[in-house]
Amino acid sequence: MTPEPDLQAALESVAGTPHLLVALDFDGTLAPLVGRAEDARALPASAAAVRALAGLPGTTTGLVSGRALDSLRLVADPAPETLLIGSHGAETWLGPDAAPLELTEPQAALLARAVAVVEDTAAAHPGTRVEYKPAGVVLHTRTADDDVAADAVAATRSGLAPLHGLSISEGKRNLEVSVIHADKGQGLALLREATGATAVFFAGDDVTDENALRTLGTGDVGVRIGAGHTAARFLVGTPEDFADVLTELARLREDALR
Repeated sequence: MTPEPDLQAALESVAGTPHLLVALDFDGTLAPLVGRAEDARALPASAAAVRALAGLPGTTTGLVSGRALDSLRLVADPAPETLLIGSHGAETWLGPDAAPLELTEPQAALLARAVAVVEDTAAAHPGTRVEYKPAGVVLHTRTADDDVAADAVAATRSGLAPLHGLSISEGKRNLEVSVIHADKGQGLALLREATGATAVFFAGDDVTDENALRTLGTGDVGVRIGAGHTAARFLVGTPEDFADVLTELARLREDALR
């Protein structure tokens, strides 16, 4: 698929910037959404394009994901030079000297209480499951019936209501709870500052990616995969369509650097 003319023009423009940051969501963007998070893998064409971009001079690749960093590394198999933002910005990896995330004692105690609420909810709602993160916990409802999923989310929110200091966000068939207040917009801003990027290309598919898309400026390019209200200038239908866009960006960037 050839990108539509306005997107093609934007890709050509951003490909010529002195230092390009290509920052990407993983699930629903590089990889199709699946029932079990551990089964997700990037589409071969997208993976190849990211690796090609990572190997170019003046170009930094980064993954900005809701996944914990360990989970992201497992499913994405990123190139060694690719920077990582995990847990919606709560975890960062900017190189070998990056310090691991450490919670304070009050944060750890609050997380334990939140985990207990989510575990109790999942046990009472068939088809839901729990994902554990260093600073949070997630209720996944993708494999539950719609009515069960809705009840599970409502029960979780009710159970968490007495706990103060939590960050709670709802995405595509999941409810994420964290004891650290961070989002993908903050994560993308960190990558921009750390790399000195002169332009950013960012793509994502979920409501949590809108925090990053809203940080983009006039010289940047934002792409939303799938339907939904978005701050992105450009929309593509599926991860497969986005693989074509990313492949074209890699080609244009390589040509611009010759």
